[in-house]
Amino acid sequence: MIVLDEHLNAESLKAAIARWYPGQVTFIKKLRLKTLIDDDAIPSLLQQVKQPTFVAINWTDFWKVMPADNHFCIICFTMEIEEVAEISALLRQVLKLARFKTKNSRMGLVVRVTKNLVQYYRVNDPQIYTLKFN
Repeated sequence: MIVLDEHLNAESLKAAIARWYPGQVTFIKKLRLKTLIDDDAIPSLLQQVKQPTFVAINWTDFWKVMPADNHFCIICFTMEIEEVAEISALLRQVLKLARFKTKNSRMGLVVRVTKNLVQYYRVNDPQIYTLKFN
């Protein structure tokens, strides 16, 4: 399951990802209807669904802020809201990398994606790993 952050609530982005991603694509707000969801509440919501990959652009709220958790993966793109249309293609590229290819391999990771690099840290390992891509 791919869960899109509230800043990525465009149906067009959801549809673009759903065209190539074989699993479910949803919005974080669908996990708790009719309430405002603070960033602090996101981990507990993600723990309620099976192996979600959470996608966000407000990377400063998650990268090196949110601890990695074995129940989910967080992928943060360093993009502006005007660049949202690029996320589907970039996410697809990231998920083709061996390290992120399966749900099991990406659980427990917090990932930061720029246009040239993918960085990540994992549960109980503060080291930042870097992969070049693109």
